[in-house]
Amino acid sequence: MDRIIGIDYGRKRVGVAVSDPLRIFASALETVQNAKIIEYLKKYAETETIVGFVVGYPVNMDGRPSSAAADVDAFLNRLAKVFPGIPVTLEDERFTSVLAHRAMIDGGMKASERKDKASVDKISAAIILQSYLDRESGNLSGGIVTAMRSGNVPDTMSVKNSGRRRR
Repeated sequence: MDRIIGIDYGRKRVGVAVSDPLRIFASALETVQNAKIIEYLKKYAETETIVGFVVGYPVNMDGRPSSAAADVDAFLNRLAKVFPGIPVTLEDERFTSVLAHRAMIDGGMKASERKDKASVDKISAAIILQSYLDRESGNLSGGIVTAMRSGNVPDTMSVKNSGRRRR
């Protein structure tokens, strides 16, 4: 079945999430060591059809890429080489760790379980992917999204205004 993969890329660990076949829900899948992420994705692609990647992109509050963006850019280049025909969308990852912690608390996770950074990473990947899925289905609008084309890493990110008024 066709799946979209959500990725929360980090220097040590990479959170991975997956969409359901109807592209309605994102589910946390796994946390993988950084050095093993490409191999993990290749193995996953042997059993499931990956039709897109949504990668969290670190940006500052002013919308410009943060210092961690260079690491993500390097990963994006590797991803494009291994999966050249699969589109990659960049999703603003600001506050995903905070939202992941909130989801863990709301879900009743014990404090000792919430300290596990691997859980935070894969839940963050699910939040990144769910944000994308919601926007694509029309449930949300706005955010920062840049489609990767021809394997080139973008120099800048574009900000799209949601058109919503603040209350």
